[in-house]
Amino acid sequence: MKVIKTHKVEQLVMAAVAFFWCFLMWFASAAFVPTIASQFHLGIKGVALLASSAIWTAPLARPVAGWLADKIGAPKAFVMILVVCGSFSILSGMAKTLAPMVGMSQYHFLFWTRVIVATAGVSFVIGVQHVAQWFEPAEMGTAEGLYAGTGNVGAGAGALLLPRLYGLDYNTAFIHLGIVALIIAGWVVWRGVPAKSAEQSRMAKKSATLRDGVFVWTRYAALALMLAYAMSFGLEIGMDAWLPGYYKIGFGGAIKALGFHSLQDVQIAAGSFAAVLSFNASLFRPLSGWISDIWQRNRWTPFPFLSKKLEYSPRIHWLMLSLLCITVMMVMLTIAGMSGHIVASVIILAFFGVALAFGTGGTFAIVPLMFRERPGVAAGFIGGVSCIGGIVYPLIYGKVATVFGPGAIHLGYAIVALSLFIPFILYFVWAMRWDVHPEEHGVGSKERWLGARLSPAIDGIAEPARSE
Repeated sequence: MKVIKTHKVEQLVMAAVAFFWCFLMWFASAAFVPTIASQFHLGIKGVALLASSAIWTAPLARPVAGWLADKIGAPKAFVMILVVCGSFSILSGMAKTLAPMVGMSQYHFLFWTRVIVATAGVSFVIGVQHVAQWFEPAEMGTAEGLYAGTGNVGAGAGALLLPRLYGLDYNTAFIHLGIVALIIAGWVVWRGVPAKSAEQSRMAKKSATLRDGVFVWTRYAALALMLAYAMSFGLEIGMDAWLPGYYKIGFGGAIKALGFHSLQDVQIAAGSFAAVLSFNASLFRPLSGWISDIWQRNRWTPFPFLSKKLEYSPRIHWLMLSLLCITVMMVMLTIAGMSGHIVASVIILAFFGVALAFGTGGTFAIVPLMFRERPGVAAGFIGGVSCIGGIVYPLIYGKVATVFGPGAIHLGYAIVALSLFIPFILYFVWAMRWDVHPEEHGVGSKERWLGARLSPAIDGIAEPARSE
């Protein structure tokens, strides 16, 4: 580990900035969905496919990224993601010129290069591992919330600002985003430090094995947290990709009645409405982590069917409340949409964003504490597989509208809430009832998966004598 005079706040800021830009690149396509759909004559099905494609690589790539963060350190992993995604963002902006050279149509070249750019979403788990290596358990909720909340603003910033800055010129926007990503990569190379001690880096690297990964993947609690994150972050990214097209299709008449008539004006309006959810889901995420810390300090455990004896039990109870709020907001969004009131829909969307923030912040206030010996591996699994939700939800919304007609485009939210989220919550309750080491209950014992090599806890590792 390189020796640099640094401080945990600097590393937090670096991780947040890198994640913010990755998130901005990730959902830059969504900001221009109305333009792309119009240029290439995409219908509802095409819009849903384009929205879901942004998340295709995340479920498989995020677990790999978490393992990589443990193995080589978060800064090096961040650099790899920024360089690859930044380069392909530039290429996607040159689709008109490059597509004929490789024998592809312009749309297919654009589509597949943006799928590669979407791997920027794996950066989240890298930053989670990085922050966990620098902050203490008592401040974990706030630190992880600040990191993730700042980074998540990237999606809202894209939806709100990119159409205003670039109009219909998404090609130039993609090129500029890629160039800045390469600059940030240089900063991370210069100042990034993987952990506050060499011993923590060594322990993380030691646990980055296939056996450790399978052990985490087969834990009931890890699966419960993954489903909780699918209900919050998986839903958030699905909505980020879906909402601009949803407001254009579902409230087209209402948007025109507000005075937005040209394609560019409609794109700006739809992006602005969509940004309401993303901004609230991002801005309130640090608050969620802080509230989790407050519940922890006060030992609040209101739900009788969840564990109350674990060191971090109050954080589990806070997450449970958040999941219930998310489910209610989904049903309310359907009611607002069916009523045809765009103002009511946007107001509910604002509260919906807060509920998502509570869920995302609440989940990762628990993960680094429950899986303290394997932060990258656990974050990769929970933060990665949960992204399948971001693929599935837009496809469900689009399928409902295709089968029942465009007027039914609002029904998908309630269908997802009742058919998926309620079973997810019931499983969460079942998995989080254990009073002793819930992170060890699963398919096969700890000894079976890890044998005699059981990693010692790192709680007592002292900070090195270095300038912070």
